[in-house]
Amino acid sequence: MKYRKELILSAACFLAAFLCAMGWLQIRTENIAGRIAPKILRLHILANSNSQADQELKLDVKSFLMEELARELPKETSSEKEAICNYVEAHRESLENKLEAFMASSGYSYHADIHTTQTYFPTKSYGSLTLPCGVYDAVQVTLGEGRGRNWWCVLYPRLCFIDAAHAVIPEESREELRILLGDDDYASLFDNHPVRITVRFKLLEWWKRKGF
Repeated sequence: MKYRKELILSAACFLAAFLCAMGWLQIRTENIAGRIAPKILRLHILANSNSQADQELKLDVKSFLMEELARELPKETSSEKEAICNYVEAHRESLENKLEAFMASSGYSYHADIHTTQTYFPTKSYGSLTLPCGVYDAVQVTLGEGRGRNWWCVLYPRLCFIDAAHAVIPEESREELRILLGDDDYASLFDNHPVRITVRFKLLEWWKRKGF
């Protein structure tokens, strides 16, 4: 009986320590997100559906939009988050028309909706860089019904041109991000992937086998 009580106490202590550690990690993640979110502008594209064709179109639209913004944004605008948002809102109708014409040239008659918003993003890794979950400013693009899987990337600073196959972040983009966030917050985003922990209560399994 005494041995059983000690096991129960040990399990309770372990669980309490585990929950405290998880709580600390959650608070740390929220603090980091709260500091960096106001400085970052995300790009969020919602595909029409999950069909292979619509998912491929989503990526084509991403590339088209990035090239369009790179070509049309004034030089001084490309380095300022607020100015990018203002440009997108001011040229919203023109950008939507261009996207719809681009999709039509590929045989799709979808409507495109573009606007700036604030939305929740889950934790997302780009190679060694991990952006914590939180509410970020974003340029949101909805294609057709907008019911398919989404595409997320970082519009400012420029991380949307990352090599999708290898998640390679250009050195220029790394430096731009470091200057924007500061050394400490920048370092916290690298080699800091979310930990997935599965807790198996071995003690409970053992007790069941022993008939306790």
